Amino acid sequence: MHAPAFPLIPPETLLLAYRSGIFPMADARDDPEIFWVEPKQRAILPLGGFRCSKTLRKLLRRDRFRVTIDAAFTDVVSLCAAPRADHPDSWISQRIAASYFRLHEAGYAHSIECWDGGELVGGLYGVAFDQVFCGESMFSRADNASKVALAWLVALMRRSGYRLLDCQFMTDHLASLGAVELPQAKYLERLAAARGAPAMRLLEAYGAVVAEAEGLGVGDGEGDGRDAGEPDAAGLGGASSSPGKLIAQSFTQTS
Repeated sequence: MHAPAFPLIPPETLLLAYRSGIFPMADARDDPEIFWVEPKQRAILPLGGFRCSKTLRKLLRRDRFRVTIDAAFTDVVSLCAAPRADHPDSWISQRIAASYFRLHEAGYAHSIECWDGGELVGGLYGVAFDQVFCGESMFSRADNASKVALAWLVALMRRSGYRLLDCQFMTDHLASLGAVELPQAKYLERLAAARGAPAMRLLEAYGAVVAEAEGLGVGDGEGDGRDAGEPDAAGLGGASSSPGKLIAQSFTQTS
């Protein structure tokens, strides 16, 4: 592998920037220059205010996509940076992408992937520090795949003891999922209040969900024509190995 022709942003510089409420962007994919952004209005998604629609809960429960964490970080970043019909260029430059690859190796950048068979069809990535996750970008090549990834992120953050999910800029899509906008000064207050290590890492929370689904009955009958506890087609009652059911159930209990 050839060394990049541009200097990477050191992990400690990126972390200092995020802890200060700023983040890097570029004007184009091949642009070696970066600029630091501090929005006047900041979008966040309150962890207790995520709007998980009935349709999305059904997708989660039925495990429409197999969801993983940190299984394909570089692929997720590359697909997020790929040209789109409504956005032919990307702010995720090669320099920024390579810098986040190194941040991922250091344990501070994470991805959530959605798979359909062996194909990566959706996902998101961002930066995690203290009790904060700063979402950077998401992509979807199948209906609702990015929503499923976001639902998993929110559920894992809640289970892990995180306090702040930063979405950077407000969009109609994020607003429909419960994101709200606040002045940068208020965001910095939330950032300061979220210092300190969470109860567990996101990867640990993911492992706990998978282990719990394998060991406990999590079926509640919602949307599949069965009453809670009624045997399924395999005669196993609610004890089906379905992490997605646990994720969906976590939103049903708080909605």
